[in-house]
Amino acid sequence: MKYSVITIAFSLLLIGCNSKIENETPEAEAVNEQPKQVETTYKAIDTDEALVATALMAAPKESRDGCSVIGYNMAGEFVTLKEGTNEFICLADDPNKNGFSAACYHKDLEPFMARGRELRKQGKNAGEIFDIREEEVKSGKLSMGKGGETLHIYFGESSMYDPETSIVEGAKYRYVVYLPFATSESTGLPEKPIAPNHPWIMNPGTHRAHIMISPINEEK
Repeated sequence: MKYSVITIAFSLLLIGCNSKIENETPEAEAVNEQPKQVETTYKAIDTDEALVATALMAAPKESRDGCSVIGYNMAGEFVTLKEGTNEFICLADDPNKNGFSAACYHKDLEPFMARGRELRKQGKNAGEIFDIREEEVKSGKLSMGKGGETLHIYFGESSMYDPETSIVEGAKYRYVVYLPFATSESTGLPEKPIAPNHPWIMNPGTHRAHIMISPINEEK
């Protein structure tokens, strides 16, 4: 009888020790841990370095290192902010305008883009710029490339960004594929978006004909 009592007591002691060891294992501790909430700290885009970093976000990720970046610096001068080595040119956000808008386009579109900047500097309005470039593209004086060149636009209402990732608060992407003088009939695309993110053709039949892919809210 004495030995039976001792045996039972020893068994209960082993069970208690095993339970304690199991509760102290890393796996048990991991179950009890709660995921930590990481808050993003945004700051103003207020340096040339920040202008470059956020402009590059408009480019395809795999091409960002080789992109050129042009645009207004913090001193208000239109300059080359970063020399590039590939086919992309990024246009940085204008720090003197509200909100955020950066773009990245194929280098073959640079004559077209540069002509637009030149005409705006001369004080021409949007309609005048359209008509002048229309005539110059038709005559062959102004090149827009071979057709199919893409413009990537990264835009939003906020001018705050995350220095760790270069993501601009609330920014979205819009894509433009230039097909000069294309129409709905020649492409099979509608002239209005019919679903969220659905491609459509804008300015059909003109030098500025282009496929648009815009972020559209489902509720709209």
